[in-house]
Amino acid sequence: MSTSSSQIKLGPASLTEALFESLRARIINGEIPPGERVTEQRVADEYGVARPTAKSCLERLTGLGLLRRVAHKSAVVPQLSAAEIQDLFFSRETFEAAATSHLARTAHLPEQMTKAQAVMVQAAAREDFAEQVQADIAFHWGLVEGLSSERLSRMYEMISGEIHLTMGQYAAHRRTTPTTVVGEHEEIMAAISAGDEDRARSALIAHLAHARDRVLAQVEGTG
Repeated sequence: MSTSSSQIKLGPASLTEALFESLRARIINGEIPPGERVTEQRVADEYGVARPTAKSCLERLTGLGLLRRVAHKSAVVPQLSAAEIQDLFFSRETFEAAATSHLARTAHLPEQMTKAQAVMVQAAAREDFAEQVQADIAFHWGLVEGLSSERLSRMYEMISGEIHLTMGQYAAHRRTTPTTVVGEHEEIMAAISAGDEDRARSALIAHLAHARDRVLAQVEGTG
């Protein structure tokens, strides 16, 4: 993990939350690359926080899959294998297709999805990759949280770190035109708003399949 002579400044939010968000963003955007060790001491030194605060943050990142730790070893940023990515997208489809079907059944389009899509449209126009990733993350979270199911949200959170990791590490949005993902999102939203459950579910599954294939092409070096 690269460091500089001056400490990284955290925002005015809760110290632990601000530390978490800063490290999460750096892992997702590749500033802290796969295989990089992230120790309590280095985090404490880099951010000027106490080691217990650093430890708490690293434990949270590990729980979300953004870091991995084996016994008596430092936490590292993982590099998912092709098999792990296949399994991750299988899990995503299970959660998100169910959420999409339910939302379409009631023709309920969550506000978080529409807001995220508006941000994504603007980011695509600017070809701002980092902003597209964040908007994409918000869009899919909006899909799941739109059900207002605390348990489903907790289960989805278990894989959310690895989802974000793949989106950032493998730069899937760079492997297609900026408007492609925007268009796929719009199809999902239109079907939900129309109350067309089959169309919405099919659009979501196709969207995830395209994303999976772009990531796998990067992993396997075929694209």
